[in-house]
Amino acid sequence: MLRRLDSSFWIVAVIALLIMFFNLGSIPLLDPDEPVYAETPKEMMSFNEFLSPRIYGEYWYDKPPLYYWLVAGAFQIFGISEFSARFPSALLGVAGVLALYWFGRDLFNKRAAMAGALVLATSIEYFYLGKAAVTDITLNFCLTLALLGFITKRYYVMYIFAGLATVAKGPVGFLFPGAVIFLYLAATGRFRLLKEMKIPTGIGLFAVTALPWYLFMYSVHGSAFIDTFLGFHNVTRFTSPEHPELVVWYYFIPVLILGFFPWTSMLLQSIWASITQSGHENSKVLLFLNIWAAFIFIFFSISQTKLVSYILPMYPPLALIVGWYIDRIWASRERRTAWPIILAVLSALLIAGMFTGLKLMPALSAGIMISTALFILMVLCTVLFIWRRQIGKAFFTQVIGMLLFSMVLVGMLFSGAAPYFTSKYIAQEFVANYDGRSPVYIVKFLHPGFTFYTNIYGSEIKAQELAAVVNSPGKAYIVIQQAEYKQLTEADRNKVKVMSESADRMILIKE
Repeated sequence: MLRRLDSSFWIVAVIALLIMFFNLGSIPLLDPDEPVYAETPKEMMSFNEFLSPRIYGEYWYDKPPLYYWLVAGAFQIFGISEFSARFPSALLGVAGVLALYWFGRDLFNKRAAMAGALVLATSIEYFYLGKAAVTDITLNFCLTLALLGFITKRYYVMYIFAGLATVAKGPVGFLFPGAVIFLYLAATGRFRLLKEMKIPTGIGLFAVTALPWYLFMYSVHGSAFIDTFLGFHNVTRFTSPEHPELVVWYYFIPVLILGFFPWTSMLLQSIWASITQSGHENSKVLLFLNIWAAFIFIFFSISQTKLVSYILPMYPPLALIVGWYIDRIWASRERRTAWPIILAVLSALLIAGMFTGLKLMPALSAGIMISTALFILMVLCTVLFIWRRQIGKAFFTQVIGMLLFSMVLVGMLFSGAAPYFTSKYIAQEFVANYDGRSPVYIVKFLHPGFTFYTNIYGSEIKAQELAAVVNSPGKAYIVIQQAEYKQLTEADRNKVKVMSESADRMILIKE
């Protein structure tokens, strides 16, 4: 154990901790997802019921409870806050990076493991989700441990973490590892490994880990749980688009390009080398990692519902592949000109995107200017070090650059943009002016955040129901966005008064 805690481990640990925990609680919860995963454990605590998730006082079956339990535990330790809501994601984000290093040493060597772990920690999508109160990092951590457990023949680890993944997100917790392992066994013709996978005991371990909560929920809630959780939130979301405008076959290509930045600059080269130049020693491991990443990408490309965070589970295998590749060119001191060229192009595109955003949010100017300077400096130093064949220095230039960018992102960019993405400030205005008795109506998008920050459930309405609420008798408060307000006719607007505004959030009062 102590042998493993060498300087490389501590480098990885310190960088991951800095990235994940810097200013973790400084930004309000961002609508609509983060407040959902904070409000539900808060209601678990208020109702003293930790098995049946609730929101707005009603049972709901959107997700299994693992992340809710972790957040409830953080609330008990640190108090109810943004930091506590995000603490489990940040902690498991760090743990996932360290696990990749730990297993990477067994699969390759210490330097490749360190490179792979730091690639993961400094990829934009990974550290963004690691700093967010959502379930994705929890699922990713469990799936990563399950699949790395298989390839390193730690089969009990595989079964336990497949079970935990099932309690984190549902059937994908065992379907994804099962599919990846099956495809790997088929590709290598190694089905004989099934004999050594301790399957009977493993099924028992998986069942003890995963099934109790599902059995409890079915016994208490019956078909309502099965129809809503399995029927809608798993089968229907896969077969029918939740956001039809996003159903394009190439959706995850730009997501991967940006989300894996800056390491997208050497992703294709790494994958190509892992397929064509791996050598006998690492060929099967690299094949497994490629199958793992490809399966996740193809599965969600086929899925009709697409969200940016869905492909996060492909980042750990890609990070290990890139880490293996970096170790190879580090050892051979090869000058790879495609790396800095692609990095320069991607950085230019990212900078252009930020300046486009600046037109919409001028308050972000300082953060965008600093980010631009960071990226330009990162590109120039990378070019210089690669020209000198100093691969290690080029690598750490990008690691340090992304560490600093992660701090600018949270400390300046997110803080400047937060009013446009959170209900916290409008909720504070509401609490200061609410009469304590009139009905409150909230549009769906703002409902979780409004409830978390006010402790008022209110009544959820759709945009098309707003006019009917405005024309109903009696006094009422209405919490909406400017887009919904603009859809009201002039006559309906005259029936309400704007009580308060914060960015694009509004409170209307109808006397």
